[in-house]
Amino acid sequence: MPLLRENRTQVEHGRRALSPGGPARVPAPRALLGTEPGLERVEPVRRRLALGLFTSCANPACDSGWMKLWRSRSVPVFEGGWSCSPACTRAQIEAALLREVDAHGIPEEVHRHRIPLGLAMLEQGWITSAQLRRALEAQKTAGAGRLGHWLVRQQAVSEQLVTRALGLQWSCPVLGLEAHAPEGLTAVLPRLFVDAFGALPLRIAARKIVYLGFESRLDPALALAVERMTGLRAESGLVQESLFRPAYTRMLAATFPPLELIEAASESALVQVLARRVETLKPVASRLVRLHDCLWLRMWTDPQKGPLPQIDTVRDLICSLRSS
Repeated sequence: MPLLRENRTQVEHGRRALSPGGPARVPAPRALLGTEPGLERVEPVRRRLALGLFTSCANPACDSGWMKLWRSRSVPVFEGGWSCSPACTRAQIEAALLREVDAHGIPEEVHRHRIPLGLAMLEQGWITSAQLRRALEAQKTAGAGRLGHWLVRQQAVSEQLVTRALGLQWSCPVLGLEAHAPEGLTAVLPRLFVDAFGALPLRIAARKIVYLGFESRLDPALALAVERMTGLRAESGLVQESLFRPAYTRMLAATFPPLELIEAASESALVQVLARRVETLKPVASRLVRLHDCLWLRMWTDPQKGPLPQIDTVRDLICSLRSS
């Protein structure tokens, strides 16, 4: 009981010190200062108290009790929650991994166009039946190539009109590339995802919206992953092929945040690897998101000051769900 009363007295001193009208000095316990007076200055102790005295561990199963009030660490932070120990970090990451793996069991909705591209263009009066028939025959003979490619090659329609027709199919806008600056957009997605899924970050609007361009088909799962990771609303659209390709090449040549690829033999091994990375870097923020068959962990080493982080303040880690 005397120990409990002493601890309550220490916590009460800490509360008064952190309140606007509290005393200027913090009477720190001898255990925090060392075995001999003067081994540690009082100011660092006050700083640690201000950072972590009343912070609650985000792990609901944390059993550290009142002792966590005196922990000096204020990082890492994972998905908005601070963890008081490596064990609690592992527990948080394990829960997030199970959440993403369970979501992986839900089949992704496959977009089915109500009207094929040729019929849509025929209905709009943009091509004739004879032009459509010749393009279909050429496509069948070659055994490759999209119908729009053959319509343009046979000079039946313009490339702009084919892109417009694709936009009608997907019910999405056709986006331009005005003032496209790849170097300022590499923090939207890891380079691996840009390359693998054909996504082209185009611009940030009003610090709230990120526009994503695609060449011929949208990727709703990728747009959702970007929204969850960045906090920005993702708007997708199509970009004319002759404009998309050069911009896409420039995007892939830009400098992206550091990336690490991980393969693990099991989910438990993956939890250990991810927790070790988070504990080593001790990020001020981190988040785990699934994209198709991949898991994407992003860690922020400094607070983000704009709609996107600086590339030298984030670290990306990607692992495949197929190996787990």
